[in-house]
Amino acid sequence: MKRLISADPSEILGFTPAELKQSIQASEGRVVCAENITALIPQITDITNAEIAAAFGADLILLNFLDVGNPHIHGLDATEDPVRRLRELVGRPVGINLEPVDTAAAMLEERQDVAPGRRALRESIVRAGELGADFLCLTGNPGSGVSNAQIAETVRLCKELFDGLVIAGKMHGAGVGEGVVDKQAVEEFLAAGADIILVPAVGTVPGFTMDELTDIIRTVHDRGGLVMTTIGTSQETSDPATIRRIAHDNKIAGADIHHIGDAGPGGLADPMNIYTLSETIRGRRHTISRMARSIRR
Repeated sequence: MKRLISADPSEILGFTPAELKQSIQASEGRVVCAENITALIPQITDITNAEIAAAFGADLILLNFLDVGNPHIHGLDATEDPVRRLRELVGRPVGINLEPVDTAAAMLEERQDVAPGRRALRESIVRAGELGADFLCLTGNPGSGVSNAQIAETVRLCKELFDGLVIAGKMHGAGVGEGVVDKQAVEEFLAAGADIILVPAVGTVPGFTMDELTDIIRTVHDRGGLVMTTIGTSQETSDPATIRRIAHDNKIAGADIHHIGDAGPGGLADPMNIYTLSETIRGRRHTISRMARSIRR
């Protein structure tokens, strides 16, 4: 099994879910996941944000605000199969955010409406699989009302209905008055069958410390899971020094995947911050390798 950071697109796009997980694990904390919003005009208007992210070093592409009932991706030519077409163009695994909205959750802010095609409902999970998603990310956008309890319940549903990898957790509060992450929630996600646990990156939400992150990562690794640390609080638009510090701290803590969010212009982080994140966690050699490797390999 090749490490994801060293594999060619023809190999990567042929991985089974188990092989993709193993290839991430074998990369030893050097995998970059870049999130982008598909519903906005991209930073470069005649190509997709996913192509930009891939060009600057992303190994995994995560699509946000994609309505699986009407899956339009701005910058992509008209196609009835947009996710598979995007996979071909970027030569990377592509995942979709679905939101496990908890309608009974006590909110700290005004609840934002989430379209059915973006919610983690039975029909949406099945449809995401039909579209060819390599992984699902069960998390919440700001004000969406996603709770940890609802995430755990939805993980079970995904393991029943979806063949790809399942990522579970919150990057921030998502408007709900509960702790963003704790070991109990992590244990529940793992027990439900999550392959990868999503947690905030150290330095992105108040009070989440390096010691807490390290403890969670050890727990997850002991159970055979992986951890994705996330920059989901608009700090993806911060200066490069901030990105380096966040990336370095989370690498020390043991993160397997380093996510960078979508809060920049057009729904994509500053591409140079994607590059900075990549360079920090794996050096210039592997960064250039990922940037330069042809999708025809």
